[in-house]
Amino acid sequence: MLKSEPRSFEALSAREWLCTNGIGGYAMGTVSGANTRRYHGHLVACVNDSLHRVVLLANVEAFAQTSGDVVGLSTNRYNGAIHPDGYRNLKAFRSGATQEWIHEVQDIKVQKRLGLRKGRNSAQVEYTNLGTKPIRLSLRPLVCHKFYHGDFSQDVNYPSGLEFGHDQTVITAQSLPLQLLHPAARREPFQGWYYRFEHERETERGLSSRGDLFCPCELSYELAPGERAILLATAEVAEEPWELSETYPEDTLERLNHAADLFLLDRPRRKSIIAGYPWFTDWGRDTMIALPGLTRDLGNSQFERAVLRGYASHMSRGIIPNRTVETGLAEYNTADASLWFVNAIYQSLSRNWDQEFAAEMASAVEELVCHHVAGTHYGIAVDPKSGLLTQGTEGTQLTWMDAKIGEWVVTPRHGKPVEINGLWINALRVAQWLSTRLGQDPAQFAGLAEHAEANFELKFWNEKLGYYLDTADPDDASLRPNQLIAMSLPFAPANTDNASRALAVIREKLLTPYGLRTLAPECAGYRGRFKGALQELDAAYHQGTVWPWLLGPYCDAVMKTLHDRAEVERVLAQVPQMLDNYGINGIAEVYDGHAPQTPGGCPWQAWSVAEVRRVVLEYGLNLTAKVES
Repeated sequence: MLKSEPRSFEALSAREWLCTNGIGGYAMGTVSGANTRRYHGHLVACVNDSLHRVVLLANVEAFAQTSGDVVGLSTNRYNGAIHPDGYRNLKAFRSGATQEWIHEVQDIKVQKRLGLRKGRNSAQVEYTNLGTKPIRLSLRPLVCHKFYHGDFSQDVNYPSGLEFGHDQTVITAQSLPLQLLHPAARREPFQGWYYRFEHERETERGLSSRGDLFCPCELSYELAPGERAILLATAEVAEEPWELSETYPEDTLERLNHAADLFLLDRPRRKSIIAGYPWFTDWGRDTMIALPGLTRDLGNSQFERAVLRGYASHMSRGIIPNRTVETGLAEYNTADASLWFVNAIYQSLSRNWDQEFAAEMASAVEELVCHHVAGTHYGIAVDPKSGLLTQGTEGTQLTWMDAKIGEWVVTPRHGKPVEINGLWINALRVAQWLSTRLGQDPAQFAGLAEHAEANFELKFWNEKLGYYLDTADPDDASLRPNQLIAMSLPFAPANTDNASRALAVIREKLLTPYGLRTLAPECAGYRGRFKGALQELDAAYHQGTVWPWLLGPYCDAVMKTLHDRAEVERVLAQVPQMLDNYGINGIAEVYDGHAPQTPGGCPWQAWSVAEVRRVVLEYGLNLTAKVES
């Protein structure tokens, strides 16, 4: 929550808010009210099953007047100018399912509230006169029909249709009507383009930072004290105003619970997890890592199992999709997503056994194991000599460290990555567990697991270094956090004594208050700053940049190996701050490797939230910090 003390434009614009509608659409912006990303908007609709998102209502320019001067309630940034400058009279802000701003200046006090309707591409904006005098409120909706990754500039052919009805204005482009419903408004004959908005976050990423927007009309209201004006923007066939939520999460667990819901994608033909906002869709790896932490203890077991069934149905030669792109095509370039899928099955069934679901998943897991043993996509296959999993073909990135710039795979990790083999052994033990529980013969899976386990320490443990190799065959001794996964899984193969020694090194070299570095500072190629154009960001992505999601494996490894609850509590001490300093009620994708550690990437990242939330629930931690005030 923002209290009444003045804040700078830069400070208010650095903090972002998010609403989601559960079907892939969202609303997103900054506390100041200015759109600092091309992805920001009051309504970003998801218009088909392949998650094609379109920015429709980008913002609303708002002014209020009593008998004195006209006062700006909104904020826009242009090249070299800020107008209006409503952030100057912003007195309070709250973020939850509804976003709320309170502006107060002279004898004017106005509350703005914004929310999305679940399951619908509809946004509702309300302005309420909280003052003691009548006000004249003027609203100018700023619209476009823009693919969310793209730019939007003045176009003489935009919109292709513009209709004015009673209490309704319809703007059509690309065969997609945007309806603005504005009951009780007086529509003024104003229409035109707003030019050269400045999106400074895109400048930082080396992308085009300017855009134009179209205003179809001006809406005027005379509001007595206590009266409100409603503007409803929708891409649906029909819609009516609804009551916006008045629930705002306060303590840390409430905020994590609220954040978990933001990522759930629940469409009739597709249930999954949105990997991160604003620019990611659903990725198989991210979904399977995040699923246990996002759905646990929220009554979402049916959703969780629908997700698992859905991915199982799209398995190809034992591999689940890495992602489904906006065109609807599935990609399978992943060596670990399918193994995380098996782990998610175990997490679900170990908490809540269901015989029918277990039998379905056991069949999928058996298919997965058979294909991995025989060899499948991208050179993923079991080495018959060691029983360990090898992977990799030229020009491909198959692990979670998947940055690629042109033809350059930044961290190819070909051969036998340590976490892939931890996941492989874990998957085999899950298969054995399922077979046993279902009354089937587990011998095949037990034999494969024992063979791989017998060679895990031989291949990966490096006595001289005191930690596990990052890859074997070829050997890579770079100090990375991937070994934590092999220490932390339910059926982790890492030797306890060796894991203890490795944890000491990891704590000294990789652990930071916000997550774990992806490469130790003394290693060749280390980058301590996640800044610059996209190519620079990709080059730093897994070369020292800190990832909060790795706090989950670290805490599990600490509990499994050292039984040190105090260390887990210490490690998570910064979580309340992390929920507040970038995306409000979210945890960032990454942080800088070097201090001061600035958050970066997606302000809301699914597995960042999920792994922190899972650990908090798993070990019954009590994080009592309240929302910043």
